[in-house]
Amino acid sequence: GDYTCTFTYSAQGGTNEQWQMNVGVSEDDLLFSCSVWRPQGKSYLFFTQFKAEVKGAKIEHAMAYSQAAAGGQSDVPLKQEEFEITETTVSHREGKFRFELSKLVIVAKTPHDEL
Repeated sequence: GDYTCTFTYSAQGGTNEQWQMNVGVSEDDLLFSCSVWRPQGKSYLFFTQFKAEVKGAKIEHAMAYSQAAAGGQSDVPLKQEEFEITETTVSHREGKFRFELSKLVIVAKTPHDEL
């Protein structure tokens, strides 16, 4: 539709890791979601930076995780100081980010005309 989600990063290590990206719009077209994660749980990539950007919507909620849920393990969120959220981006925070990322979830509000 009118919304895009772009995930850019640089990382080292890791061999043949499988990652998934999902984007979706709610039935009422008010929310746009974007997720990037490793279904196997923890990623062994050494992320030096990451940035997810949405276009056509404003971020309402976002969370980044050092470990994604798998095999009975729960999602492990990054500490709040490790990343920053603006209206349209979620990105690592230089000097605070500990190089681990396994999952990123964004929920953004779509612009709609009031009646």
